[in-house]
Amino acid sequence: MSPNDNPFHLLPQPWDRIFPPVATVVVWGMFFGAIYLLRSFFLLLFLTFVFSYLQARSVTRLKPRIKNRIARVVLVALLCLGILTAAGIFLVPKVKKQTEVFASQFTTYLSRVDQELFSLAKRYPLLGEVAPELADRSEQNPPEGGEKKGLKHSPTYSMLQQLLRLDDANSGQNTGHAPGTLGNIGGKIASIGGKVASVTSAFLLSLLFSFLIVLDLPNLGAGVRALESTRLRFIYRSVAGNIRDFSLVLGRALEAQLIIAIINSFLTAIGISLLGLGEQVAFLSVIVFFCSFFPVIGVFISSIPICLIALQTKGLQVMFLAILLITIIHIIEGYILNPRVYGSYMRINSVIVLIILTIGGKLFDFWGLILGVPVCTYVFGHAIRLKKPDPPEPLPPPPDGD
Repeated sequence: MSPNDNPFHLLPQPWDRIFPPVATVVVWGMFFGAIYLLRSFFLLLFLTFVFSYLQARSVTRLKPRIKNRIARVVLVALLCLGILTAAGIFLVPKVKKQTEVFASQFTTYLSRVDQELFSLAKRYPLLGEVAPELADRSEQNPPEGGEKKGLKHSPTYSMLQQLLRLDDANSGQNTGHAPGTLGNIGGKIASIGGKVASVTSAFLLSLLFSFLIVLDLPNLGAGVRALESTRLRFIYRSVAGNIRDFSLVLGRALEAQLIIAIINSFLTAIGISLLGLGEQVAFLSVIVFFCSFFPVIGVFISSIPICLIALQTKGLQVMFLAILLITIIHIIEGYILNPRVYGSYMRINSVIVLIILTIGGKLFDFWGLILGVPVCTYVFGHAIRLKKPDPPEPLPPPPDGD
């Protein structure tokens, strides 16, 4: 490291070698401390970053066609606003209505699955030995209105409970309903609905902030780079490069996943319409879109409502066709879309992805599922890798006559 790169080179030895790593630890501690203090605004910060990155990339791509930067920024912002407005007018009411229908018939869907499981247990006794609960219940005919008595003894609900953690230890205390009842599920849906207002406000504020950031991005970048000429340059040199690299990794990952989510939703909408489930196409497509941002596990989550609705409305054969449809779509995603959209970038073994999601979801809940893979990709692909030393300069040619 040259003296110009080390702001502590004027200190006496060995302090000139001790202070740089100590300063780096202090700077990163302050950075993560600031993030912790701003944790209540994390959704706003995250959405602002996503919209800023997408708009900045779009503005850069339009540069060969439109020379004026302000015109490009305004055009991209208007395009984004137009798309979101159209979605809010035409899509959101349909999704809201279809979501209410799905929630009101949730126990009916699970009861139908239970009936199919009980009939399979009667036909194949081995299944009853593997799952004793099915054997016990299959010996007696479940009442038609059994779903009204709750879902406590439903094997389907038990499986969903393990997969999606529907039944937390405090759920009964918070909602006033016994675990595994329709009231408990309704309370969870109501709690999600209560957050819509705060999410909407964060969404709108992030759109405004991202537009202002992209509009003034050259001046903001120059102001940040100016820190290198101040007495705080050790802070800039400690975190600026790493934050830039992580922002690029996260931005590219989310941009690629957005493209894949749009294609998955489009293919799913076509497929479920062909299966005769067009009445629920808006709700199911939106579920697929958002679940596409959760690698691997999102496939299972988005498949549950599709299979439940297909079984209840069209029967067992259509449910198997729906499973085949989902399998084909995700084969297309895994073997065609991912290699073309991601390339060799951020391709991780599925087993490692599941481990990352399990640990991230357990420690950080929703944010662990969203950011777990990009963070690990950055850590193992950039942060802990040693930089290759510069190649040595070639030796000068020998003088003439030697």
